[in-house]
Amino acid sequence: MEPTHVGWTTSLWFILGGQSVILQVVGHLRKGYLRRILTEYLRLKTRSHTQSPTVITAKHEGQFGHSTPIYNYITNSLGNKHSLRERRQNTNTMASHSLFILATAIILSAAFTAARGCKPSDRASLLAFRKALNEPYLGLFNSWSGANCCSGSWHGISCDATTGRVTDVNLRGESEDPIFVKSGRSGYMTGKLSPAICSIDTLTTLIVADWKAISGDIPPCLTALSSLRILDLIGNKLSGEIPADVGKLTRLTVLNLADNALTGKIPPSITHLSSLKHLDLSNNRLSGDIPENFGSLAMLSRALLSRNQLTGSIPVSVSRIYRLADLDLSANRLSGSIPFELGRMPVLSTLNLDSNNFMGLIPSSLLSNPGMGILNLSRNGFEGTIPDVFGSHSYFMALDLSYNNLKGRVPGSLSSAKFIGHLDLSHNHLCGSIPLGAPFDHLEASLFSYNDCLCGNPLKTC
Repeated sequence: MEPTHVGWTTSLWFILGGQSVILQVVGHLRKGYLRRILTEYLRLKTRSHTQSPTVITAKHEGQFGHSTPIYNYITNSLGNKHSLRERRQNTNTMASHSLFILATAIILSAAFTAARGCKPSDRASLLAFRKALNEPYLGLFNSWSGANCCSGSWHGISCDATTGRVTDVNLRGESEDPIFVKSGRSGYMTGKLSPAICSIDTLTTLIVADWKAISGDIPPCLTALSSLRILDLIGNKLSGEIPADVGKLTRLTVLNLADNALTGKIPPSITHLSSLKHLDLSNNRLSGDIPENFGSLAMLSRALLSRNQLTGSIPVSVSRIYRLADLDLSANRLSGSIPFELGRMPVLSTLNLDSNNFMGLIPSSLLSNPGMGILNLSRNGFEGTIPDVFGSHSYFMALDLSYNNLKGRVPGSLSSAKFIGHLDLSHNHLCGSIPLGAPFDHLEASLFSYNDCLCGNPLKTC
């Protein structure tokens, strides 16, 4: 099944027993369309193959939930009734029926939500939340009118199709939504995040991102939203501290507070977020140490803490995060040495530690790790020689060791690396001849410049 979006029309295209079917969904869902869709579907099952696609049109508007009474109705009336026949058909045809049933169930679930209406207290909370914000250019909140906030017409609002409770608030200042495409501009919004939003205790997603000028504190009451899975407030001017008890959000999978003006320390309770997969606190004014028990975030795959004022060393516990693939601690004030265990992390593929105060030797485990693809250790105080541990397993998209105090020769084993796209060894104290062959034959001289006595291509002849 292949979804396409053109204007206000959503089309689902699939093959039904060799017949091309296009299910078009536009406007508002009305009574009688369920019967019409089912009738068209049954007609197609008994119709001979044709080359041109058949179009079934249903009218709806909004965003839909997943499991609803309509799903059971369709599966009972179609799936069970025709089960004996379908068992004699091939797997592809059965899959087509299943896809049709699922698509229809999702589309028609809006009817149940709209008929039920949203909870009045949820509507009141949304209106209070809107009142604290000012969006002057796009008229984004003009759609927030009428008694039913679950009608599908309220921009960025989604509801549970069974309960009629608000589950998602998704307000992005930069998106491909038609309202932004038509205006040709990104979003701009001032004001504050009202604590009124905390009254919607069914929220699973709260996204108020990339509005540039929303200021004030993060409401501490957000930590009481026990069902919250996504909290994304990137790209505003939020100040103050991260709520101390953020660790209460144990279902949270995404925490994105990047590109704000947050201060204070990273709360120790953040290590209680046992479901967290994506953490982005970059480009704030956070200070203090990285929590010692950071390694408790067992599900974490991305940890982006760059461009802050963090101090101290990298906790050894970080190496226990088995799923961690991307760790960015660049542009802080971190010091000490890199734990050797970091190089033994089996999934870690991107490590950015540039622009800190690290010292000591570069662990050989970092350079010999076959999964490491991007390693940036530039602008630190690393000493000693570059470990000569490269081989056919080495595949670096980028390896940057510039602006350190490295001495000795350029490792000859670099020539045996499977691939090195970018290599920067400039601004060190390296000596001797640059090895021949790849990757050195395609690198510019500036990537080896400002060393003590390096020579050979692409520098001057030895």
